[in-house]
Amino acid sequence: MAPMGIRLSPLGMAVFCLLGLGVLYHLYSGFLAGRFAFFMLSEPAAGGPEALRGSAPAGAVDLRELLAVSVLAAVRGGEEVKRVREGNVLNEKAKGKTREGAEEKLTSGDLLSNRKMFYLLKGAFPGVQINSEEHVDAADQETVSWDRSIPEDIKKKIQPKEVPAESVTVWIDPLDATQEYTEDLRQYVTTMVCVAVNGKPVIGVIHKPFSAYTGYKVLALLDVAEKNQEEADVYIHVTYIKKWDICAGNAVLRALGGHMTTLAGEEISYTGSDGNEGGLIASINMNHKALIEKLPNLEKTSRK
Repeated sequence: MAPMGIRLSPLGMAVFCLLGLGVLYHLYSGFLAGRFAFFMLSEPAAGGPEALRGSAPAGAVDLRELLAVSVLAAVRGGEEVKRVREGNVLNEKAKGKTREGAEEKLTSGDLLSNRKMFYLLKGAFPGVQINSEEHVDAADQETVSWDRSIPEDIKKKIQPKEVPAESVTVWIDPLDATQEYTEDLRQYVTTMVCVAVNGKPVIGVIHKPFSAYTGYKVLALLDVAEKNQEEADVYIHVTYIKKWDICAGNAVLRALGGHMTTLAGEEISYTGSDGNEGGLIASINMNHKALIEKLPNLEKTSRK
């Protein structure tokens, strides 16, 4: 039984990383059409919503444009994931083991989604650092263009905001829940893009290729209409974890007043190495500091 009355969802690795979504930004028409994102801006840029579109100076990135292309990348990657799964030509193989000894799998869905997402983002923003779960082979380069159009919903809700390109790091997870993907458990599969500015996650995009919901893992903390949805109040992870698995969820959770930190209560920086060594605790609508104080030994476990 979990301490403090915390309900821990038995979702496993494939169902954890995005943990708090009280308000989702609905992009595109139709109720829960399968494409959602959340974007947090501290101040609108001078000149109004249209002033900077397509006119960012060299070395600057308009985060509204980066949001739009991040959504498109997640959807395009999801199309590849779905196509491979429905064609049942996964070309599944092992790519190594985790620190805990679990076998990590790789499929054509991972690779094709990664190629589509990476080159779309890189073509649109060549000066931005992009980190992806899968290796990008220069010999397999693909030209994926973006017409620089921004969906009307983004234009209406989001103001332009420029930041230096060197302050931006993009994290791509081209196919989250590969194990479940190979087992045809489609409800767990997502594609994700996260954008961090100076190490802080500010854009989180989560797309579910096989259903009408975006962000299955966040739904465990929400009241949603999806049938048989598991519920959880807190997520605790005590071992090493890659940043592309958690960055998008951290962005959304942070924007909604929730918290995702190491087990020692430290903020996770989304720059530098691709892994988080300090374990993870995420919560929403709870006293996060009090939770950490009740878990004094887990941080040591996370570094073993």
